[in-house]
Amino acid sequence: MNRTQWASVTAVVLALLFAGGAVTFASADRSPKAHTPTTESADAGFARDMSVHHQQAVEMSFIVRDRTTNEEVRRLAYDIANTQANQRGMMLGWLDLWRLPKVQADQAPMAWMGMGDMSAADPAAEDGALMPGMATRAQLDQLRKASGREAEVLYLKLMTEHHKGGIHMAQGCVEKCEPGVERDLAQGMVDGQSAEIKLMADMLKARGA
Repeated sequence: MNRTQWASVTAVVLALLFAGGAVTFASADRSPKAHTPTTESADAGFARDMSVHHQQAVEMSFIVRDRTTNEEVRRLAYDIANTQANQRGMMLGWLDLWRLPKVQADQAPMAWMGMGDMSAADPAAEDGALMPGMATRAQLDQLRKASGREAEVLYLKLMTEHHKGGIHMAQGCVEKCEPGVERDLAQGMVDGQSAEIKLMADMLKARGA
């Protein structure tokens, strides 16, 4: 991976983090009367579901940092973990601001997108893959046991699928969430994760995968 490619992706990540700070400030300065989503709204559903989706990306990134000494992969994992942990904190903060539950037991994942119960359509949901792109518990165990190049390739493949699922969900928010900071953040996720997918494709190609 050359410096130009890393600089391009790093610029996207830094822009998202900067935007995240602006989003946090805007949320804090905003009157709840201006727009307070209901618990069944796309805004609340996206915040809850993407928080869960992001948490797994953070988990996978910390796992691979312990399973390889390759600085390129470790740097990518750090960037993903840092960015998604930051975004997750904002989304959970919005739910607190809206005084809505962080878990909606009677609402299936992705219901706000009109996708219904994912577990009924995908057997992988029974093994922890609750939403598109999420890894199963078996895949996470495989990543924990791998090392070196094997761990790098597995992480890059799992994270690529994870990003694809995340982009699908973020695009749903862009279409269905109310105009404002959350929809702006969702668009930022689409842009940032699309750039990282291209980067990971190059990294997999360099590893013959």
